Amino acid sequence: MKTLLLYILLVLFLVCNCEAADSIWELCNKDSNFTRNSRVSMNIDSLLVTLVSETPSKGFFTVSSSGQNQDKVYGLAQCRGDISRTDCSSCVQDAARKIRESCPNQSDSRILYDFCFLRYSKENFVGKLDAGAGLIYYNVANVTETDPETFDKVLATLFDRVRAEAVSAGSKGLGKDKTDLTPFVTLYGLVQCTRDLSELDCAQCFAIAVRNFMYACHGKKGCRVLYSSCYVRYEFYPFYFPLDSAKAAASAGSTHSVQLYP
Repeated sequence: MKTLLLYILLVLFLVCNCEAADSIWELCNKDSNFTRNSRVSMNIDSLLVTLVSETPSKGFFTVSSSGQNQDKVYGLAQCRGDISRTDCSSCVQDAARKIRESCPNQSDSRILYDFCFLRYSKENFVGKLDAGAGLIYYNVANVTETDPETFDKVLATLFDRVRAEAVSAGSKGLGKDKTDLTPFVTLYGLVQCTRDLSELDCAQCFAIAVRNFMYACHGKKGCRVLYSSCYVRYEFYPFYFPLDSAKAAASAGSTHSVQLYP
């Protein structure tokens, strides 16, 4: 019965023509030996069905497929810790559909949305820090509300707090907070690492990401650094839940992206 149910879910998943939302980052590593009719491909499809069904209940799930070493596939999905179960479910479904469209012939693929991250590979990456390839998004507008030195100090203090929260017991890798830059301007920050990491690896990933945005996004009105193992972001408007009702959500403005390589 369990096998039959999995088959039905797989068929429904593959034939759905629903249009997925836009992703923030996709990475498809080439695999010259991969074909859509291979055992690996079938294991990926089965693995994605499991991630879609199991992730929303806890916001995080890891799974490995059955099969021999050359066919085995490992997968992980995680939703941002501040969103609802419904939003998590919707995001993971979008991610699972989109990753197979964007990476049709790759057995090592990952995709990131605002609300979730999904990854699979023939290599067992679960529990291992990955801050190699990544992406930086930053607002092209410069900070004008205060001088650069003051902004740097306020931002550093904010991220000291959110990083400490994220690596504390029971945080599930999530840290978020806000601080007043001026009496009229609030700065919002959020970090999250994948929940398969140790506290030490989580802290190390954050250190790498924050160092990158303090350099690449210096003096910018918003930035996010994206890695497979962690996510770091600050903005001049509310972007995490519960939304700050005392502040009107401002436009994100124009952004620019920079690809990070290991």
